[in-house]
Amino acid sequence: MKKINIILSLLVLLCFSHSYAQVLASGYKIINKIHLEGDGSWDYLTMDDSTSRLYISHGTIVQVLDVNSQKVVGTIPDTKGVHGIALARDINKGFVSNGKDTSVTIFNLKTFEVITKVKVTGKNPDAILYDQFSHKVFVYNGRSNNATVIDANTNKVIGTIALPGKPEFSVTDGKGKIYVNIEDKSQVCMINPSTLKVEQTWTVSPGEEPSGLAIDTKNHRLFAVCDNKLMIVLNADNGNVVSKLDIGERVDGVTFDPSLKRAYSSNGNGTLTVVQEENENTFNVLENFTTQKGARTITLNTKTHRIYLPVAEYGETPAATTENPKPRPAVKPSTFTILEIQPL
Repeated sequence: MKKINIILSLLVLLCFSHSYAQVLASGYKIINKIHLEGDGSWDYLTMDDSTSRLYISHGTIVQVLDVNSQKVVGTIPDTKGVHGIALARDINKGFVSNGKDTSVTIFNLKTFEVITKVKVTGKNPDAILYDQFSHKVFVYNGRSNNATVIDANTNKVIGTIALPGKPEFSVTDGKGKIYVNIEDKSQVCMINPSTLKVEQTWTVSPGEEPSGLAIDTKNHRLFAVCDNKLMIVLNADNGNVVSKLDIGERVDGVTFDPSLKRAYSSNGNGTLTVVQEENENTFNVLENFTTQKGARTITLNTKTHRIYLPVAEYGETPAATTENPKPRPAVKPSTFTILEIQPL
């Protein structure tokens, strides 16, 4: 009996050691923490894979970071309340949504010089998308439930699309379909970029309040990350829910690596949820990689497979008041950083 107990104890210890090693093992590593000057707030960031330049919304400017040298190589000024950056590489233009002055800044991708500013037809322009298929820019206005459409070649507003609720992030399949999350209605809309009409509206239930959105254009799958800690995978052709996966809290962004077939959810609680696409109908959570609290938006270099998250350190959260019932903690000065994460 004593020998049996010893053998059983050893087996338990081996199993525990194996499980513990699996917990400790990670397929990802933070390889750089790139400090940037400035203490303003931030939102989206966008990677240009062809130049290894990272465009970062920060305060009232967009900072352009060369991720190879880790140096800021350009600045787009006067982008008050900046939210998003869309890149039209085929026509050498960038487009920035400025939430506080209801405008879009258009700039030269090579020189970073501002070409013009365009007033939008709504309030608080937030997410922004360039669709190369139609050569149009879609600017999603968070406080007026609509989207302003700009001709990317002429820089002129050519239409406004009414939406059923508050728009969040948007993606294109590059073949004539645009998708946008409707946060307050827990929906996704499909837009025809030629007619500028909403053709389909689908629920993301059991997901609630979707923010980030990504797409697998090969398998026609949408990845909507939701406030109730779920990633909902939708069929991009008919809106059917294919899968639901648990993610971290306070998510705001998601991206998809088509080569690795992985979706990444950036969660404000300080985790990165890694979801593997086994096939078009099977998805599994590989891990919840530890990042840093507040790292909630995301972009990806599809050539190097490296992931980028903006974040800063926070102080104490002030007490709630009548005027500010949900106070946010203050950002500590000189702590704004880009986390560069590499799969191992």
